[in-house]
Amino acid sequence: MDLRNCPECGKLFVYVHRNLCPDCLKKDENDFERVREFINSNPKATIDEVSEGTEVPVKKILEYLKEGRLILQSNNVNIILKCEICGESILTGRICESCGKKLKRNFLGSDKRSMFVDEDMKGKIHLSKYSRDERRR
Repeated sequence: MDLRNCPECGKLFVYVHRNLCPDCLKKDENDFERVREFINSNPKATIDEVSEGTEVPVKKILEYLKEGRLILQSNNVNIILKCEICGESILTGRICESCGKKLKRNFLGSDKRSMFVDEDMKGKIHLSKYSRDERRR
């Protein structure tokens, strides 16, 4: 059991999957629904207009977008979210699809080798005793 203090209200709660107490989580979900409904009803609204119309801070609206919980429609032209790598306009998240593919390709590597080390690398890293055929438990 993991006990934490809520970052919003300071109450002690049992952490399950979100770092908010049940009361603040319910308020956050209500805020999210108001923002989602407002944006869907007013696709030409700016982020400041959404904030005023829903009484939800701009920072929280941007968090919803960056978390991927809130996705803008292509007709939401006045709320501009930019890729954090290349600056291209995106509808949700932190990076565009193109940069995401590049990151994934670089992370996996071009040859997609296993994390288990070949014999020719023996002694260079602590996993060197594992071969490709052996699996850690």
